[in-house]
Parts: sequence; C-alpha cells; structure tokens
Amino acid sequence: MRQDSVRRERTERSVEPSDGGGEPPEDTAEGGDGNRHRRRTGRERPPRRKRRVLRWSATVLSVLILGTAGAGYLYYQHLNNNLETDDLNLGDHRAPEPTPNAAGQTPLNILLIGSDARNSKENQKLGGAKETFGAPPLADVQMLLHLSADRTNMSVISMPRDTLLQIPKCTDPDDGKVYQQTGPRTMTNESLGRGGPGCTVATWEKLTNIHINHFMMVDFSGVVSMADAIGGVPVCVDKNIHSRDRAGHGSGLKLKKGTTEVQGKQALQWLRTRYGFEGGTDISRAKAQHMYMNALVRKLRENTGLTSPNQLRKLAEEATDALKVDDGLGTIKKLYDLGNELKKVSPERTTMTTMPFEYAGERVVPKPGDAEQLFRLVRDDIPLDGKGRKKPAKEKLSDDPAAADDKIAVQVQNGTRSATEPPAGGRASAVAQLLAGKGFTKATPDTTTALSEEKTVIRYPSAELEGDAQRIAKSLGMRLSSVKKSTDVSGVTLVVGADWREGDTPPKAKKNDDRTPDSADALSGSDKKACMKVDPNFTW
Repeated sequence: MRQDSVRRERTERSVEPSDGGGEPPEDTAEGGDGNRHRRRTGRERPPRRKRRVLRWSATVLSVLILGTAGAGYLYYQHLNNNLETDDLNLGDHRAPEPTPNAAGQTPLNILLIGSDARNSKENQKLGGAKETFGAPPLADVQMLLHLSADRTNMSVISMPRDTLLQIPKCTDPDDGKVYQQTGPRTMTNESLGRGGPGCTVATWEKLTNIHINHFMMVDFSGVVSMADAIGGVPVCVDKNIHSRDRAGHGSGLKLKKGTTEVQGKQALQWLRTRYGFEGGTDISRAKAQHMYMNALVRKLRENTGLTSPNQLRKLAEEATDALKVDDGLGTIKKLYDLGNELKKVSPERTTMTTMPFEYAGERVVPKPGDAEQLFRLVRDDIPLDGKGRKKPAKEKLSDDPAAADDKIAVQVQNGTRSATEPPAGGRASAVAQLLAGKGFTKATPDTTTALSEEKTVIRYPSAELEGDAQRIAKSLGMRLSSVKKSTDVSGVTLVVGADWREGDTPPKAKKNDDRTPDSADALSGSDKKACMKVDPNFTW
C-alpha cells in the first residue's frame, strides 16, 4: 500500500558509527569505501554494517511476531500507517518466475536489506561521526531469504557488503533520475543509493537470476528497542572478548567466555563486531550475525521473553515504524500472512549461508563455480540442508522435431564477462562461424551486447523451437540441460559463457551436483552449540 503521505524521501548514508559516548568509531583505519555519493535527506533510515543483521533481525523478528502472536491486529490502521513502501525492482530486467511444483506451489524469495544511513539524531547516538550525518545510504546488509515451495525448509544467503559486481541501470521512482549500469567492479552496497532498495533487488536478480518477490528494509534505531522487548538473545564466545584496540578500532563489545543474553546496545555491538572475532573480517562478522539470527528465531518460536500484551504491542509498534517494504507487503495483514508462512519451517530446516567468494585485493568477488552452484540450488528450490533432494531427471528429447540445420536461425551472444574478467573479444563472431561450418548457415553474431553468463546456455522462447535449440546443443556436444526456455529471447539464442572463453569446443558439462558448496559455510538454525572464536589479541 503506497501512501504519499506516508512515504518520505529516501535516506542518506554515513560513515561507520562509533559506539556512542565519545568512543571512536569502528574501522576508522579503513577509511572510506570511495562510494559515499551525496543524496537527499529525509526519513530516518538505518545505519551501516552494525545494522546488517540488526536490520535482518528486526525484519524476521517483526514478521514472526506478527505471525505467531497476532500482534498485527492491534491498532491495525495505526500500524498500517507506520509502514513505508517503495518500488520492488527499479531495473529493466526481471529474473524468470519459478515453475510451480506438482501441487501448484511456488517458493518465496525475500531480500532483506540493511541500510547504513545515519540521518537521524537517534541513529547518530547509536554510532556515527557528526560529519557523516545526511550522507547517502549503502546496502551494507544483504540477505536473500528463500522459503521453499512446499514450506518445509528455508535457506538464507548473505552477500558480503564489499562484493564487487555490476549494478544494472536503475530509475529512481521519486524523481525519474536514471542511474546507468556500472562497471563490473562496483561494490554491491552502492546499489541502495541508486534509486532505493528496488535497485538492490535488481542487482541481486541480475547476479543470481533468482526471482525476488519482496524486499524488507529495517530502521537501525528500532532494532535496539526490539532486542530489549524480547529480553535479549543468547550468543556465545569461546574466550573473553573486548572489541577495542589501542588505535580505537572495534565495536566496544565486552563479554565473558560462554553464553550471554545480549540486548539493546550490547546486541548492536555483537552484530557490528569485526575486530575481536577470529579472522577480523566482514565474513566473521556475518558468521556472528547468522548465530544471532538463529538464536533470535528460536527464541521467538519458543515465545520466551514476550509474556504480556504490552510487550507485543511495543514490539509491533517498533517493528512497523522501522520497516520499509515493497508494495506487495505494504499492510499488516500481508506481513501477518507472510509470518504464518515463515513459521511453518522449523529451525532444523533453516540453513544460513554466505555467498562463496574469493578475494580481489581488499574486496571480494563471487567465487567461480561455487557461487553459481549455490544460486542454482535456490533457483531450483533444492534444500541447502541436504534433506529431501530429488534424483536428477533424465534428459528428455523434445517432441518437436528439429528443422534442417541450414534452416535453423540462431543468434550468438558474447556472455564471457565475469565479476573478475572483461568479456573475451570476438567470441560471438567466432562461435557463429563455428556453427556455420557445421551447417548452421543462419547463425549470426550479436555484437551489440556483452553479457555475463557463467555457463554457456542455449535459450529458446517457445515449444516449437525447443527441437532446434536441442539440435544445436547436440552438434556442439553440450548436454540438453544447457537448453533453457526463456521469454527474454525472440528466437534460438546461444550465449557463450565465461566457461568458453576460447577454443572451438565448449567444456563438457558435469551432471548437477546438488550439494551445498563447503565454501558457503552453512549453519543450521537448530545449532545451539555454535560459538564465535575470539582473536587472542582481543581477549582479557
């Protein structure tokens, strides 16, 4: 429900917050990310990486509370008016919708976004230098929540905030400003400042080809209140920890070895801590956030800490005031219904992962092979916990016979660009000539586009062209699984992927391996023994 009276101008980003009380900000030695564009001021929106899972925690917290406790019906209209909405996707391309299962069910994909904006006094008090007030926001928390079609399992993929990728063209829904597509080495968190959360959604769809149904973005300052409302969340460290060094780096988190119930500012410190956890990177921070979220969801399901209507009312108030959602989730009723869907999944069938990555200097890029494997499992609705996987279906020849080779029109596109390499020059022309030499004389190169496709694929728009597409695959020695139906093409189209940058023979495709890559660092939602390892330099 989009209400002009409710919508505020989009927020603005700031630099890493301090711990408040005059303590120095975390990561001050890192300097800026070089991506702090100016942006118009407006409604108070979330701060930076500290809010990462904080945002997500607030998101899932609010949804589960609304679903499990029925708090969404308290002050129904008032809470509806608290919600702020924005457009779902600001890009020109949408990933294809998933095919329904035999029961007609489809999965739900929800992008959880944490903005780092510090354009409110309240958020500034929780951390942030004065000079960062009113700067444009960055999407420093990005987690894709995938709810399976049969609602038996849930998977979550976190993307490191400093992942380098290509952000697609986005159009700001407020003023019509067009942000052109970026180069392939742009930090993913810049997407939020290019028109709003709908550009972050567009960026995910472009990278993963996963159709996203909704987004949720949560205000930072409300998270502290919500953590208080449920009475704290249990977290664990294997040694005493104090996240502070002589140079002033760190969140200020100070805990004793073992399990502690953190809430309020201490919960914020846990979620933003990087200095102090083993590794000292954003990856270790994400792992701590996963542990926090799993414990939070378990506590909500057990209804501990929420013992009175006043507690539920306060939590619902804070949650709805903190949320920004797409129009499809713009009422309490819709959030309530979503909560009912989410609570069908037990913690045992919830799996938290991090997008497989490799370092590119001080930043990271998606890890070839492993990242696409994880994205494919989600696209194909295959559970990441390894349960209930189906045997791969046998390849089936099309019932529609192929035309003669010299009658099959096929367009060849260059999709060899990747997150780490520019496109290989001339591949569309080279493969078109290769096909012509095999008798496909109507093969033509499309030299106007340079796409990004990890694996070579042949697409066709309708059933009567499936046989033609399979015939081309067979002539090149490709598996029939590389032939895909797609409404994004008008005829048979071969996209030369990053796996075929040179030579006359495409790589032999392996049978699909439905195992979650080890590099995804999977964590089960039922793991109550998970404990963060502490850097010995930050113990006391």
